[in-house]
Amino acid sequence: MLMRKIEKELKTTAREYPVVTIIGPRQSGKTTLARKFFHDHTYVNLENPELRSLALDDPKTFMLRYPVPVIFDEIQNVPELLSWIQVAVDEDPDMTGVYILTGSHQLQLREAITQSLAGRTALLELFPLALNELNKEYTLKDRETLIFKGFMPRLHDKNIRPRRLYRDYFQTYVERDVRKLMAIENQQAFELFLKLLAGRIGHEVNYSALAGQVGISAPQIKKWLSLLEASFLVFKLPPFFNNFGKRLTKSPKVYFVEVGLACYLLGLDNPEQLERDPAFGGLFENMVIAEAYKSRINAGLKPSLYFYRDRYQNEIDLLYPSGSSFIPIEIKSSRTYRSEFLKGIRYFQKLSGSSIPGMLIYDGELEMEKDEAVVKNFRNVWP
Repeated sequence: MLMRKIEKELKTTAREYPVVTIIGPRQSGKTTLARKFFHDHTYVNLENPELRSLALDDPKTFMLRYPVPVIFDEIQNVPELLSWIQVAVDEDPDMTGVYILTGSHQLQLREAITQSLAGRTALLELFPLALNELNKEYTLKDRETLIFKGFMPRLHDKNIRPRRLYRDYFQTYVERDVRKLMAIENQQAFELFLKLLAGRIGHEVNYSALAGQVGISAPQIKKWLSLLEASFLVFKLPPFFNNFGKRLTKSPKVYFVEVGLACYLLGLDNPEQLERDPAFGGLFENMVIAEAYKSRINAGLKPSLYFYRDRYQNEIDLLYPSGSSFIPIEIKSSRTYRSEFLKGIRYFQKLSGSSIPGMLIYDGELEMEKDEAVVKNFRNVWP
């Protein structure tokens, strides 16, 4: 069983809070992690219709039947239980780690927790596997294989074919969760929207252009994008704002939580097609930025990631937090180092007055430290 980097933070928070809530995408390993780490807890799956009905119809009996310590899996199915959990933990404030909750809908759970469990629960996010959680030998495979296969735990535990898994994942989870969160009348338009997003990875979101291509309004596009975020299918990379005296872009970029799903949406059938596809650079960037995101949330930190771009097209792919400053990071899919790759880093350092070295992340073998930046292969950035 693969070790997850978030386990250290999970262990600490379980000693600090009576409730630990693990949220994240479907099939990212939440249940496996909870059952492995809290093996002495009773496990209750709220996807089970009988258990869900009992919890809804007679929550008092349900809570008596399943006393602490207990894992309530997919708690978003019965958010009413959160009030009963609040009462239980308030009666014994010295309890820690007795309720472990998992869930797959970010907005629903966050709103319910804010109302019922504020100050009583630690909230952790679990994304699909990070490169540093995989077997080192596997991570040495070519980048096309890594991107195409993706990082869902079942792909690596069960050796399922990626196209098979992502097709089922889309049909079983995406369509079902979408229907739960918002009534989508035109399913074909929604699928087209997803495919267009996959083809625009690494680009700023143009709501009007997407609305014109999909055939709906720009406000509806914004709602759909929020829906994808709430279902942990995509995450936004916001633009960086600071008083540099420059006109900066205001639109975010959108990346997929699972880059393998993006490959499926683009209709790619095998890794060999990847490097010839116009979207390859964006998919490589998606993989690297998702790794940066995972490195933050696995440590129990807010992502706090940004990109920089001004009206003169000066751009930094990623700004990674470092104290009160940011590390400017350039991401290139090239296997060959070129000095011009550091141009944007030099510009940002001069503009911001920062002396923090930047970083170039690429797929070359040459790694070195220069005055303005560290040069790293993408496999070796977050050990």
